[in-house]
Amino acid sequence: MSGKMGRVNRWGLALVGLVLTVLGGLALARGLGAFGTAGTPVVDGGVRGFFARTSPWSWWVVAVVALAVALLALWWLLAQARAEPRGPLRVESGPTGVTEVSPGGMAQAVADDVVSGPSVLSAHADLVNARGSPSVRLRVVADESAPLHELSGHLSTVVLRHVRDALERDQVPAIARVSLEPSPSPHRVVR
Repeated sequence: MSGKMGRVNRWGLALVGLVLTVLGGLALARGLGAFGTAGTPVVDGGVRGFFARTSPWSWWVVAVVALAVALLALWWLLAQARAEPRGPLRVESGPTGVTEVSPGGMAQAVADDVVSGPSVLSAHADLVNARGSPSVRLRVVADESAPLHELSGHLSTVVLRHVRDALERDQVPAIARVSLEPSPSPHRVVR
């Protein structure tokens, strides 16, 4: 799972957990009599009157909201399935055997290959196998004073060529997000 997707998942789950905890606490307090007597109904006359006045269109609104929440949950579930490579990536299969590569190991090798390039400060790679077609996603942090044509040349002629060779493919789609940062100042040791 990419760092961004993991961060979105953590924040989303924390928010849902917080809302459910608050609602559960309020329901428990209501049941214990904190907002009146414990024997009073949760849905009072005002709420029942509102639904009686606005019926039947209010139930259509409830149904549309529930459907929107269900579709959003389904979209999130499908996005999770697309984001994660499932098991080893099959490069070749034939009568003599099967050749597979580990997506994690391959991604680390690609990131190491990117870092060996000119003025690259750090790199992270993800190998995604969507519908049997592998693709590479790169996040690269480069020195802001470096010529970008050198970095671009390194990515296209060295890194992606190595990926295509390793996967035995003529083409492998790749997306590279490059962030530019000032290079760290060199540390001098004075004795």
